[in-house]
Amino acid sequence: MNNTKYIFVAGGVISSLGKGIIAASIGKLLQARGYDVTIQKFDPYINIDPGTLNPYEHGECYVTVDGHEADLDLGHYERFLNNPTTRANNITTGRIYQSVINKERKGDYLGKTVQVVPHITDEIKRNIKTLGTKNKFDFVITEIGGTVGDIESLPFIESVRQLRWELGKNCLCVHLTYVPYIAAAKEVKTKPTQHSVKQLQELGIQPDVLVLRTERELSEDVLRKVALFCNVEESAVVQSLDVPSIYEVPIMMQQQKLDETILRKMNLPIGDTPELKAWKEFLFRMKDAKESVKIGLVGKYVELPDAYKSINESLFQAATYNDRKLDLVFIHSEKLNDENVQEQLSGLDGILIAPGFGQRGTEGKIAAIKYARENDIPTFGICFGMQSMVIEYARNVLGLTEANSTEINSKTPYNVIDLMENQKGISNLGGTMRLGAYDCEVEKDSIMYKAYHKKNIQERHRHRFEYNNKFKTSLEEAGLKCVGRNPETDLVEAVEIPANKWFVGVQFHPEYNSTVINPHPLFISFVKAAVENKESKK
Repeated sequence: MNNTKYIFVAGGVISSLGKGIIAASIGKLLQARGYDVTIQKFDPYINIDPGTLNPYEHGECYVTVDGHEADLDLGHYERFLNNPTTRANNITTGRIYQSVINKERKGDYLGKTVQVVPHITDEIKRNIKTLGTKNKFDFVITEIGGTVGDIESLPFIESVRQLRWELGKNCLCVHLTYVPYIAAAKEVKTKPTQHSVKQLQELGIQPDVLVLRTERELSEDVLRKVALFCNVEESAVVQSLDVPSIYEVPIMMQQQKLDETILRKMNLPIGDTPELKAWKEFLFRMKDAKESVKIGLVGKYVELPDAYKSINESLFQAATYNDRKLDLVFIHSEKLNDENVQEQLSGLDGILIAPGFGQRGTEGKIAAIKYARENDIPTFGICFGMQSMVIEYARNVLGLTEANSTEINSKTPYNVIDLMENQKGISNLGGTMRLGAYDCEVEKDSIMYKAYHKKNIQERHRHRFEYNNKFKTSLEEAGLKCVGRNPETDLVEAVEIPANKWFVGVQFHPEYNSTVINPHPLFISFVKAAVENKESKK
């Protein structure tokens, strides 16, 4: 196409309706029609990025290939589109204001008074349009975080209003709202949607498409009513009904011809309906699976599943491709110890030791690793999970009972995990970790190599502490092999116990590279080992 098309997805009534899933579904459907699509997220909080946010505040912090800490919705974008995202795909209010203030300090505004309009809105528009023009995408889908009416979101909404006039038919607005069911009245209510659209209209934007989030199927009469009162074509009002899996949403949107409506409104040829063959094959395997595999996820944020969103989805994808239903059990590491570990873990087919900085819950993870290692349960440690594996092995196999990470105990005599050299002296916490994709060389005859089927891989990282190579020889002689390393720094990237069925720890985050179409090989291998472990007990 000659001109990039811009689609904006905003939400109303309440948050957490699934704007990210709708944006990703639209992107998937347009991509299936041969268009080059990307999705970006605008977050209205003043943090520069979510890197310093507690998971309880914001869920998982996702990491892009170029080392940007981003909103977890970017994980959905990648899992749906099967394309990597970058720093340009996630913009916060903090970054916008930081950029404008930096320009003001340099004198770029030639002495003018710097204001929300036009300076902040111009900076927002610049970020939106640059992503499309610089990379020559056919479609840029922009998800606006929060809900319409939030004070924080107003500059973004104003920027969209301006772009609607500037871009004309190359711009389209999708509004996602909630249609509640009132049990006492035994009917759905459309007034919240009407008020949400009215508020959007008051801000100068008439939505082109309405997506109605609902727990109950809406009748044609309800859809017509919403169309009438919201000034939207009947064909452009679709419903997003609760479904068992988020991966069914693109199919549901396709059945309601959402992609056709968008193309028609943007004066583009509709053509044949894509088959989405690989996607539907995944859904078929998901629904056809009869037996389950029981995986225990040991972490300190288990009461908030979004803290491990990418891991959860990677396990689900791997279970599906192993023709199993995923029975995922969340185990709070802070409540785990040597006395109750057998009761908590004995019925599991596999155990995943989750990432997570800080001291809280560390000893519980180590107790889980010790039990899993001694009882030969397939075990997968990620980032701090791998570091915990090294600490456990040093304590209970090498006999270095005071072994620890200097993150947990700065005075440990056996610092098997230590602060990376280039992290020493850093005072600002935001964006200063070892972030993004780095090379790793995998040892042959390892579980890692059998999973990847190649020696040279590249994975994403998010950490400050590393395996201390001073203990490498003694740990390897005792049976904990280093099977992955960075070729430039010699940083140990992966460890294994060859004597066990499947015992692998990785410093990187493989969950960031797992998608519906290309599930991550390590997760596939881990779940396969868990299935085999289950079968061996029969």
